[in-house]
Amino acid sequence: MRSASSLLVLLLASACSPAFHSGALPGEPKDATYANVAGARVRFVDEGSGPVVVLLHGFASSLQTWDTVRPALRESHRVIALDLKGFGWTDRPEGDYSPRAQAELVGQLLTQRGVTQAAVVGHSWGASVALRFALDQPARVTRLALYDAWVYEQQLPTTFHWARAGGLGELLFSAFYSERPDDKMMLAFYDTRQVSESFIEDVERALERPGTTAAALAAVRGQRYERIERRYREIDQPTLLLWGREDRVTPLAYGERLAKELPNARLTVYPRCGHFPMIEASAASRRDLVAFLEPERAPLPLVPPSKARPVAPAEPAPPAPPSGGTLAPDPFPGATP
Repeated sequence: MRSASSLLVLLLASACSPAFHSGALPGEPKDATYANVAGARVRFVDEGSGPVVVLLHGFASSLQTWDTVRPALRESHRVIALDLKGFGWTDRPEGDYSPRAQAELVGQLLTQRGVTQAAVVGHSWGASVALRFALDQPARVTRLALYDAWVYEQQLPTTFHWARAGGLGELLFSAFYSERPDDKMMLAFYDTRQVSESFIEDVERALERPGTTAAALAAVRGQRYERIERRYREIDQPTLLLWGREDRVTPLAYGERLAKELPNARLTVYPRCGHFPMIEASAASRRDLVAFLEPERAPLPLVPPSKARPVAPAEPAPPAPPSGGTLAPDPFPGATP
């Protein structure tokens, strides 16, 4: 009976296994810039001048996550933002989507652009790429800023562990990954008015791009933090942690844990804010990031997490989320990390 059930799962998985996609995506912006990097066609922007800052978005998101941040940064920095492999307008080729592989892609793009060192800013799952880049190529990272980081094995919901199983992951993602984007986004914001109908429509269009489901499954299967998280203590670059106090995707307890483990980190907490401080605490978090990235700024003093500085008051009217689609890291609402 067990072998028959296993065979049935395999047959169903093969029938609905999501496909990858290489090359241009239908409807891509005509003014976008692309580079061939590590076997992927990577969309990126390179703007401004000065010390280099690299911006890494989160899972199922895009470089448009940083629309409220980039204008301020490019006044004094050269800003490079990219759609990581499998997301945004970067294509979805078959291959490795782990934080290690994404960090290698980031390094190769920087080399192509003539960049030897940069400050690295990451959001959510993008923070795991930033940390891996700092571990693998420490001489290239001058400092780190991490928003609501998704970097621990304990954060992974049960469905992510199920998805590691061959066949079962294909079934889960084919059936449910693109379902109920409104519910997923509601989890990510403190002020759910941010989740407008037009925003949900943008998300739905992004989910329809060829290769998206296969790439998301590969990225989930690449999230294996149990070994690498033990090495976070090796990262000694000055680090700013920016966290929404009401984040239900990556609760504040993980920010406090990360602040303890990174030797030179400071945690800043934003009240009345969920998973996207760059949106719901736009002015305050942008101010803190710009100050942290000042070229001549001295290294951060060590600040115990218990003394983390909350920013107040909360901002009553944050800007609307950027178009292009952003999802909370868990594609299955209701699962518990």
